[in-house]
Amino acid sequence: MLRRNLLHAALCGTAAGFAIAPSKAQQKMSQSDAGYQETPKNGLTCAACALFRPPRSCEVVQGDISPNGWCKFFDLPD
Repeated sequence: MLRRNLLHAALCGTAAGFAIAPSKAQQKMSQSDAGYQETPKNGLTCAACALFRPPRSCEVVQGDISPNGWCKFFDLPD
């Protein structure tokens, strides 16, 4: 009986984990909160950022992102 209860609890916990996972997805930040600007800063551009996704998207900032833009989350690729 104990084994059956333990197995049931483990399966329910796994199912609950899958149900919760989508709600933990990272929300993208607004352009104003990210300090986004459509022009480079000190020669740094979104096109050179590890978070930029061509043609005009970003992993952390929402909306249309110019390859020539910049924000405070700029990150050089490794």
